[in-house]
Amino acid sequence: MEGRLVTAGDTRLFVVERGEGPLPLFILHGGPGLDHSMFGSYLDGLGDTCRLLFVDERSQGRSERAAAETWTLAQMAADIEALAHSLELERYAVLGHSFGAFVTLQHAVDFPGRPAASIVSAGVPDASFLECVERNLASFEPVELRDQVTSSWAREAQAQTQEDCRSILSDQLPFHFRDPHDPRIEAMRAESVHAVYAPDVLSAAASADYGSIDVLHRLGEVTHPVLVLAGRYDRTCSVQAGEAIAQGIPDAELIVFENSAHMMFVEEHDAYLDAVRDFLARRAS
Repeated sequence: MEGRLVTAGDTRLFVVERGEGPLPLFILHGGPGLDHSMFGSYLDGLGDTCRLLFVDERSQGRSERAAAETWTLAQMAADIEALAHSLELERYAVLGHSFGAFVTLQHAVDFPGRPAASIVSAGVPDASFLECVERNLASFEPVELRDQVTSSWAREAQAQTQEDCRSILSDQLPFHFRDPHDPRIEAMRAESVHAVYAPDVLSAAASADYGSIDVLHRLGEVTHPVLVLAGRYDRTCSVQAGEAIAQGIPDAELIVFENSAHMMFVEEHDAYLDAVRDFLARRAS
């Protein structure tokens, strides 16, 4: 397995490096309870612009286990700073998707000005924005998949094994694509065979509002450039949540992918890479 363990404060995080671009870019996965393999090779095209640093977040993937009381957004945000110190990085950027976007946004408010740029991909600034999930589950179509995806969310709080997590992700994927029958769903399911899940991290988060992000009132503290990415049809992290982030941060840009739901980096792959590449070229030079 490519990658290595890197000291991050009281633990060591598994980091996979790809690309030879000049700007180090920490990439944070969703979940929680997943690992960096959720990105497959979809972001590798950024390797000409960035030194890609895919991180298995605290107690997840192939990272070392840490005490459960440290599985907080604030601690995971601090882990990024600790990784930068261990890797002797003076400049870096951060891209987080879904739960990784929560960590990225927490890092932006806790360490304003430290990253050259932050990219918040499918995130929310406050846990209240996740209330839309229940409404969207209740109205999800096609109807024949509604029980499957609804059950997948309910089972997160009871996850105990690797297979539990793999089954939950597989059943939930149609909810995260604009087209619930998108053929790329099967490709992501096939790639999940390489994942190392953290069922205890997932179940703990599912029982506590997925970290209970609460930074809406602090967005004005962010002093560095931030790119906010949202999918028009995202049933989890809405465009409205992206708009609130972009409106609250003084130096933020918002891009809405008009043909995507939650998985923009898959659904509109080329446009997603172009948006990130252009932003970093303009704002993190």
